[in-house]
Order: sequence, then structure tokens, then C-alpha cells
Amino acid sequence: MSREPKIGTMLPCNVIVRELESGKVEVSAVDPRASMQAVENETLGDVAGEVTAQLQKVIDAIGS
Repeated sequence: MSREPKIGTMLPCNVIVRELESGKVEVSAVDPRASMQAVENETLGDVAGEVTAQLQKVIDAIGS
């Protein structure tokens, strides 16, 4: 947010968690890299990668 103050509106806040008929839980999330490409700020690439890695850790932990 320090690099792009309005990026909060583009952050991966769109996460869906739902239980399937089989009883398994499905987690879907917006790809931060795709979202941040919409903003013309080249410094966000590294940030998007970090956000993706953190989001993936959370999703992996839920699946364990």
C-alpha cells in the first residue's frame, strides 16, 4: 500500500470457501498478480508475488 495507496481496492479480498457435496472444502481466490496488472505500476510485481505466496500458504494450510 505504500507503493500504490489505492491498491487496497484491488487486493485479493475475493476469497470463496464452500463445502462440496462430498464434504470436502473448496477454497477459491483471486490471483493477486492478475489483479495488480490492471494498475500501471511496475513496482507491484514483487508485491504481487509476495501476496500470492502468502495466500497460497493459507490455502495449503486449510487443505492439510
